[in-house]
Amino acid sequence: MIETRDRIASRARRLAAALPALAAAVALAACTGQGAGQSGGGTNFVEGTGVVTTFAPEERPEAPDLTGESTYGEPLALADYAGQIVVLNVWGSWCAPCRAEAPGLAEVAEDTADQGVQFLGINTRDLEKVRAQRFDDTYGIAYPSFYDPKGKLILEFPDGTLSAQAGIPSTLILDRQGRIAVRALKPLTEEELRAALDPVIAESDAAAGAGAGAGTGTDTGAEG
Repeated sequence: MIETRDRIASRARRLAAALPALAAAVALAACTGQGAGQSGGGTNFVEGTGVVTTFAPEERPEAPDLTGESTYGEPLALADYAGQIVVLNVWGSWCAPCRAEAPGLAEVAEDTADQGVQFLGINTRDLEKVRAQRFDDTYGIAYPSFYDPKGKLILEFPDGTLSAQAGIPSTLILDRQGRIAVRALKPLTEEELRAALDPVIAESDAAAGAGAGAGTGTDTGAEG
């Protein structure tokens, strides 16, 4: 059957209308890692499903000793923040969920700076540093980010903790010993981020208080 010009034109219009939605779905899947498989290492992490996992202190894996340069070309090392709680966010300027969570990250970073908390980013898949710099300017991000366009730093993390196939954005919270206390495979709202971070701050405060108490004992023994 030969289609009329009107029918062909109508089909073309429907196809054109569907393309933006299809493009958005593809972009979202690429950004969140939908369809990615489970990471190695025998853990229960499932990538790209919006999972937030909290580790008990005795089960926390060590974070790698990341070194590199920032999105502004300056030397940057995770070891520079030893002894602090570190919130490590993997992001890209091209990622819509990253843009959505950025204001909350900036707010919590400012609010917790005097509690020994340092925020850091790992910027990935941005082939030009200027894109990451504009992102920081737009969303008021004052903390530094590693520039990792090919995901090499991400590959340094232990199996089952973070991977290039995991959803972006992803966020790790490292305790004061440099161990991974929380991993989020989803964009976090400000409330979700605070709920994940507050217990790590609290346990550090409790440990500091216990240490101070142990050092304030007095000797009540009688003198000889």
